[in-house]
Amino acid sequence: MNSPKHVAIIMDGNGRWGIKKKKSRNFGHTAGVKTVEKIIEEAVKNKIKFLTLYTFSTENWKRPKKEITFLIYLLERYIDQKLNNLKKKNIKLNIIGNLSKFPNTLKNKLRKAIKNSNKNNKIQINLALNYGSKQEIVSTVNKLIKTSLPINEKNITKNLYTKNIPDPEILIRTGNRNRLSNFLLWQSSYTEIFFIKKLWPDFNKSDFRNIILKFKNTRRNFGGIK
Repeated sequence: MNSPKHVAIIMDGNGRWGIKKKKSRNFGHTAGVKTVEKIIEEAVKNKIKFLTLYTFSTENWKRPKKEITFLIYLLERYIDQKLNNLKKKNIKLNIIGNLSKFPNTLKNKLRKAIKNSNKNNKIQINLALNYGSKQEIVSTVNKLIKTSLPINEKNITKNLYTKNIPDPEILIRTGNRNRLSNFLLWQSSYTEIFFIKKLWPDFNKSDFRNIILKFKNTRRNFGGIK
């Protein structure tokens, strides 16, 4: 049976969930954070070593300014509240993406959390922030050109944001949308993809366990025949 090391998740549907509950989109985003905590716990139980969460994409800047401000506030508050727990639970925090557009307060909190959790090794949580896979690939190719390195699969892989992280075996997208939305396009070439109808706040530990079980019973041939 295959045991996944890396699971990636597109956490879609928070805003729609909030509206469905006759509340605000921000109400849905707040509920989504609680789901993140539950899924991290379940990932640890299933001995997942890497969990990558699509937290804020390069396209999310198109959203209303008030919603963006609230999302940044939510992330800052989460770091403030959970920083000590990272060490207690042996969780390592990592960021993939370009942080340059975020406010300095958030960048400083993220850098502190990354530094303080650097030696933790039970699970690594990769937050994809201002992340876009197309931009990541273009940036990587430009880097190779500048350093006169050959443009090949090996060198591209070694210079992506995920250079020290194995490709995900599983990618989950909630929210009843069947697309990748510019997320880990290079890294997901042989990933098992699970599209889930539930909105992210409704996704639960049992859903996660069922996906892990399905994966474990999946034959992966990588283009060959077994």
